[in-house]
Amino acid sequence: MNLPKGPDSLCFDKDVFMKDDFDVDQFVAECRKQVQLEEMREDLELYYKLLKTAMVELINKDYADFVNLSTNLVGMDKALNQLSVPLGQLREEVMSLRSSVSEVIQAIDNKLAKQDDLQKKKVCVLRLIQVVGSVEKIEKILHSQNSKESNSLEISSPLLAGQILERIATEFNQLQFHAVQSKGMPLLDKVRPRIAGITSMLQQSLEGLLIEGLQTSNLDIVRHCLRTYATIDKTRDAETLVGQVLVKPYMDQVIVEELVKSNPNGLQLMYSRLLEFVPHHCRLLKEVTGGAISSDKADIVPGYDFLVNSVWPEIIRGIEERMAYLFSAGNPDIFYERYSASMEFVRRFERQCSSQASVKRLRVHPSYTSFHNKWNLPVYFQLRYKEIAGSLENTISDGLGAAPAGSVYHLQVSEVLWSCLVRCWSDNVYLSPLAHRFWKLTLQLYSRYAKFLDEVLTKTPTPEVIKEPTRPLPSSASSTSSRTSVDEAGSESGSPASLSTKQLVYIAADIQKLQEQIPELAEMVRKRLEAIGFKNFAIVEDALEDSKACLSGSIPTLNTRMTQHLTERCCRFLKSASEVPRLYRRTNKDLPVRASAYMDNALRPLHQLLTDSTGLVTPSTAQDWLRVTLSDCTQRYYETISEVLSSVKKMEESLKRLKQARKGASTTPTAGANGGPTDDSKIRLQLALDVEYLGEQIQKMGLRPTDISMFSTLMELVQDARELAEQNQ
Repeated sequence: MNLPKGPDSLCFDKDVFMKDDFDVDQFVAECRKQVQLEEMREDLELYYKLLKTAMVELINKDYADFVNLSTNLVGMDKALNQLSVPLGQLREEVMSLRSSVSEVIQAIDNKLAKQDDLQKKKVCVLRLIQVVGSVEKIEKILHSQNSKESNSLEISSPLLAGQILERIATEFNQLQFHAVQSKGMPLLDKVRPRIAGITSMLQQSLEGLLIEGLQTSNLDIVRHCLRTYATIDKTRDAETLVGQVLVKPYMDQVIVEELVKSNPNGLQLMYSRLLEFVPHHCRLLKEVTGGAISSDKADIVPGYDFLVNSVWPEIIRGIEERMAYLFSAGNPDIFYERYSASMEFVRRFERQCSSQASVKRLRVHPSYTSFHNKWNLPVYFQLRYKEIAGSLENTISDGLGAAPAGSVYHLQVSEVLWSCLVRCWSDNVYLSPLAHRFWKLTLQLYSRYAKFLDEVLTKTPTPEVIKEPTRPLPSSASSTSSRTSVDEAGSESGSPASLSTKQLVYIAADIQKLQEQIPELAEMVRKRLEAIGFKNFAIVEDALEDSKACLSGSIPTLNTRMTQHLTERCCRFLKSASEVPRLYRRTNKDLPVRASAYMDNALRPLHQLLTDSTGLVTPSTAQDWLRVTLSDCTQRYYETISEVLSSVKKMEESLKRLKQARKGASTTPTAGANGGPTDDSKIRLQLALDVEYLGEQIQKMGLRPTDISMFSTLMELVQDARELAEQNQ
């Protein structure tokens, strides 16, 4: 039905009302996307008027037909009644015909089912006839041969016997096929004992003929036998027979525990003799099965792999049964030699395989997996782990002993660490299946060494009992520290838990050397991992970089420990600046012209550091140690000088007040007899000389005084004191 066409301005399509799935809500939602509700309502009212007008026009157009409809139907009932009788008769005839046709179809179906059943039975009968015929044919061949000789099929011509066996095998193969298809038939159960007898006789004949062909090296007989085995789908039986008859006796002669133990190279000799078996005793089989280069492709008998299924299982069976002691990991060195020799034997045996497919079959063979699992590699690694890690732990327990002469390291623990790292990947220790374990051990060795350094550097030494000097300092630099040499020796060695400057320098030098040798170790690891097909060396390099960073993590602690150690040794003597007033009070000493002796003693550890570190650590590292140490010492020295100058000033002011109080009374003079400089001026001048000497020594050490914090402040302090002393002269 066609709806009347509306104006083009309508917001909807008129045909949408005629759709079977028309939905009011969806219609309203679609229209609202285009116009407002008011406009949509106006469009609907407009179209409603069009529909109403069209309907009225349609009724007016056919009005006469509507009016005459009842008149036209007069007499229709009689006409319908006249048609009902002939239609009923026609129906009965059709039903009768349908019944007859159905009976005919059913009869045809029954006959077809019987024919199909007969066809199946015919096929079964034909198969049974084939079975019986094949059995009789094979028995006839066998009986004809038995009539000629008492021994079945072992006639004067082995080649003819092989051909007959191959003919029997072809017939036997057909017999087996038809017997499987006729499974469950009563006649087959009666024939089955005869089939079993034929099978047994055929296998015995094949075994005997194959053994004869192998013993006489008759290529044609062996080819016929193997082809016959393949025809009857008994290739595994042939491979098992070769293993028992040809391989096992040889293995029993070669794999003898006493012969291996009697010779230092007995294991290698045994493996060499085992490898000689294939070229000497399997040449004929390889040529027949296509394993030899000279094999003619037309005469190849496929489907056999005697090396994998005959030779290899017997070799492994002999080794596992008679050489079980090989797999003992009690002595790791001997275990390594045995394992290496055995794996080399496996690789050489794989090279004797005829193809890559044969090698793959060998590697998935159960005896191949069993042989590899016999080697207790985890136990071997545990022994190596105790040996390698134990040597490092023993050295760590000995502390910071010196390395042997000629070593690139200075501490014994660093020398042992490097030897342990190299040993993990050395030829007499490393095994490729344990690559992941030795790699983990390598990282653990680095981590243990770094932890040891942290423990050593963060361990708080036992406090030393140092007596303060009780005697006056010498009056000039000429009388150097004869008494302080004993103190210096004690302060360098310190208590058992303390570290000397030289030891700290050695630690820094060894850390630097170990970091430099990480690329060398990385190259060793790379070669080992490349041999096992590992490709992602970025992970290895990242891990070694982490180990390098772990070693670097000890450097800040080392620097702090070094500077603290030097600061304590230096400040021990710098405190002697507080004794300077006692040297000049009421002593009538001459005006000082050189630095005090304690300055040389205080700076001696720093000069010794420069000597000890030359050629061991970088100059910048030594300069950093000196800079930090001198900054700390200058800070403390400034505090001491400030206290001394403050005390001198207070004493000077006190004496002035006392002098004024006595109003001219006689007092002990503080100046020289000729009106020379006062004691306070001498003290200030001496301190100024000491600080100036410190600045000179800083420059001799390769530093600038401006690099030392608080030194400029200290210099200004003593310069002011010098000027005051010159004013009082």
